[in-house]
Amino acid sequence: MTKRLFEVREIELSLDECYRAVVRPETGGVSLFIGTVRNHNQGEQVTRLEYQAYAAMAQKELTAIADEIEGEQPGTTLACLHRVGSLGVGDIAVICAASAAHRAEAFAACRELIERLKARVPIWKREHGEHGPHWIGWQDVRVGG
Repeated sequence: MTKRLFEVREIELSLDECYRAVVRPETGGVSLFIGTVRNHNQGEQVTRLEYQAYAAMAQKELTAIADEIEGEQPGTTLACLHRVGSLGVGDIAVICAASAAHRAEAFAACRELIERLKARVPIWKREHGEHGPHWIGWQDVRVGG
């Protein structure tokens, strides 16, 4: 069996590598989710994003999530790459791939992968824009906010 692909990287991500990691002879559908850096968020301009991760734990959690989904949806195969470092508008930040015998299962598995990744994987995002940098989805409880 091919090595599973669940990694956090500082280099550009490869769509082809994710596709090849999930395609199988029994595959009838492959779904790819590609998350890119957009130029705005909540009405504010975004010029770049910084991603930081606890890489070893992130890769372990990604693998655990894939094991869960593949167990819940037998016949699916998953892969995921997430980039860290400084990314500009248009850069690919994350690729999730899922394959299954049929498209509905591939779509569902891919969506579940990105949703669980966003909820559970220790990857943090710092947004840069006209009002300076700030962390997304994090509030310091020490400042009483």
